[in-house]
Amino acid sequence: MAAGPTLLETVKDLAQENGSSQKSSISDSEDSLNKRLEQLVNSHPVMLFMKGNPEQPKCGFSQKVVDILKGEGVEFGSFDILSDDEVREGLKKFSNWPTFPQLYCKGELLGGCDIVIAMHESGELKEVFSDHGVLTNGSKDTEPGKGGVSDSTGLSTSLNSRLSSIVNSSPVMLFMKGKPEEPKCGFSSKVVEILRQENVSFGSFNILEDDEVRQGLKVYSNWSSYPQLYIKGELIGGSDIVLEMQKSGELKNVLVEKEVIPKETLQERLKKLVSSSPTMLFMKGTPDAPRCGFSSKVVNALQEEGVTFGSFDILSDEEVRQGLKTFSNWPTFPQLYHNGELIGGCDIILEMKDSGELKFTLSE
Repeated sequence: MAAGPTLLETVKDLAQENGSSQKSSISDSEDSLNKRLEQLVNSHPVMLFMKGNPEQPKCGFSQKVVDILKGEGVEFGSFDILSDDEVREGLKKFSNWPTFPQLYCKGELLGGCDIVIAMHESGELKEVFSDHGVLTNGSKDTEPGKGGVSDSTGLSTSLNSRLSSIVNSSPVMLFMKGKPEEPKCGFSSKVVEILRQENVSFGSFNILEDDEVRQGLKVYSNWSSYPQLYIKGELIGGSDIVLEMQKSGELKNVLVEKEVIPKETLQERLKKLVSSSPTMLFMKGTPDAPRCGFSSKVVNALQEEGVTFGSFDILSDEEVRQGLKTFSNWPTFPQLYHNGELIGGCDIILEMKDSGELKFTLSE
């Protein structure tokens, strides 16, 4: 029986109200996060968002900025972005700055590690603090330009020079146990594997063959274990930090920012995503918590057919969400791909399942 005009109009009104409600909910959530970020940024005259805390930095870049602030004699607040993923991801958009650490003065972003180092070395950082009425206690006995090494460390000038030369001998430099072809420990092997996965050319130094370098680098970098990964002369960290940065995508961001690798185009990124699993579903939400009925139906259909599949939440990345519409020439979500080829959306998937074609197609 055909629906009358009044019923159709009512359905449209309900759909519009529902869509408006969802948009309002998302907007309220974003407003709440932005207020929280603004409060954090302004919680101290000088505020550092870093990995770890000033007493225990969890990456070389964060450690470097801490050393600089201590060297400037500045009191500062800090926030460990590893402890709160909402703040970590939200701050990237809030500041339009994709990496950490991030240093703020009186609520204004100064920049990341490289910018802070350049400002420190030129004297501009001290001027900024002075202009903003930030009091300093005078310079302390620290040389951040040498990875936190001070005269009291006992490193000779010749050893310090040698270590600096080795650290800067390749844009990406790995101090490890063994060689890339024959790692002598699992942690070194893991970092080698990560760098190869990222298609990065890198130099390496076997610290087992030179005890002077092995012991000296611990002081030079203020980092007590191995492996140690450096990019453009800056310490990134050890195995755990490199692995965590790779998983979050931050390692690639740093490599791009340091001009070690070219920036990936959106087209290249989408090609990798659609091929990242033999069967790949781009949906709203996750398989465990779908955010729309159509996505839920496709997840159920795949699970009922016993299909193993990867997924990507398009609500988490607006660039992917909009780009994929053009890439696939398909304007809606969910979108299901198999072996890099678009299968279709919800209606097509359900039709294929009912006809028995879905399982056959996805098993090829």
